[in-house]
Amino acid sequence: MLRVVDITEISAVVAAAGVLVGVVYYILDMRNQTRQRQTDMLWRIYSSFNSKEFQEAMIKVQILEFKDHNDFVKKYGSFFKSPVALAFGMVGNMYEGLGHLLHRKLVDPELVFEFVPVGWAWEKMKPMIEELRKQFNMPG
Repeated sequence: MLRVVDITEISAVVAAAGVLVGVVYYILDMRNQTRQRQTDMLWRIYSSFNSKEFQEAMIKVQILEFKDHNDFVKKYGSFFKSPVALAFGMVGNMYEGLGHLLHRKLVDPELVFEFVPVGWAWEKMKPMIEELRKQFNMPG
């Protein structure tokens, strides 16, 4: 015959096991939700990069030929009055936003680099970005 102490001990073990199972389930669910959020965010980024407006802006920036800020101004006029400034700004802002997400680890870098063409933009835009940073005293 079971003693009262045995029943109390068994119920305590069952309760502890139930809490453990609940904690494990919660951890697995949180991991899954994090992956789903990252996937959703990456898909939205990918969709933005594939929008017609962004693709047109990206092509405009890709075909620009300049060595530095002065060369840009000679060929295309003042940056702030240039017709290519809007395209340049759109591409720059998109990559800047992506950089912030990567810096805060809100998206997986490996997935971003698989889906988004990153390397060309910095190399193409670097001279202008560095000059704009100087002009606005924004080194970062």
